[in-house]
Amino acid sequence: MMSTFSIERPGIHSTFQDKGRFGLQHLGVVAGGCMDSFLSDLANKLVGNDIYQPLVEFAHQGPQIKMISGKVHVSITGNIKFEIKKNNKKIIEGIPNSSFYLEEGDLLDVIATKKSIYGYLAVEGCFDLEKINNSFSTLLKAKIGPNGGRKLFINQKINVNSTIANNNKKLLSNFDKVNEIRVLPGKQLNYFSDKSLKDFYLEKYKISNNTDRMGARLEGNKLEHLSSFNIPSEGIAKGSIQVPGDGQAIVLLNDHPTVGGYPKIAHIITADYDNFVQKQPGSEVTFKEVSLKEAEIAFDKYLSYKKKQQSLISNANE
Repeated sequence: MMSTFSIERPGIHSTFQDKGRFGLQHLGVVAGGCMDSFLSDLANKLVGNDIYQPLVEFAHQGPQIKMISGKVHVSITGNIKFEIKKNNKKIIEGIPNSSFYLEEGDLLDVIATKKSIYGYLAVEGCFDLEKINNSFSTLLKAKIGPNGGRKLFINQKINVNSTIANNNKKLLSNFDKVNEIRVLPGKQLNYFSDKSLKDFYLEKYKISNNTDRMGARLEGNKLEHLSSFNIPSEGIAKGSIQVPGDGQAIVLLNDHPTVGGYPKIAHIITADYDNFVQKQPGSEVTFKEVSLKEAEIAFDKYLSYKKKQQSLISNANE
């Protein structure tokens, strides 16, 4: 069944995303994909999709959507404030991390995230989108992806190939986030003074306003280079923490450049990446060095936690 909704307000940074576009970094195209893997997977699971279906990722303020035809089963995940205005004018306060139905004439308003940045909107079935290089992810700076490589825009009409085979679902869960971020040591530790290496793990760092899907600049104790702050350009990965000449570290995120020439002091482990990307500007974090073995154990626990949370999804009360 084909349904259609209209974008009444696109929100601040609303794009189509999926797991990412892999295998092209050697050509200068980064994988990208959903910033928060846990919440994006949960959004798809709540409407009965597999985790590889595209969804809408939004930051700070989400879209306002009006159903103009058909019916669709929708989920929203994250620490979100939203409401649904039914066609009969009844206003329902939304419950995050749950699914619900939108029918013709209904208006969904994703007002804001709370103490976090990213949230997700999924639909049962699939958005009517074209895969670009085997992915639905949007890479804005390169204008690659569905929707012409752009954000959602006002008055845009979006079709949904809706199946509507599942009941409403919910997950009542605590998503408290800790401020200690675990890291592996970087490749260029010999570029930093002993004092800087010590201070990096002792001092608090504030996430600056200069933060987006490419990276997050940290504000805090200046890290000293022993001599040069340049290295031969090499391939980089999300979660790398590089330190340019001003001594203020930058955490590279999903839409990072494919190569970089600044020394890297550390790398955020995968198990803590979702936690870090949800930190709002002004938040303070500390870093803790762990071994590769500890990182692997943490990743196994992270995967087990995701699986356990998805298994706790239950039918919502009508």
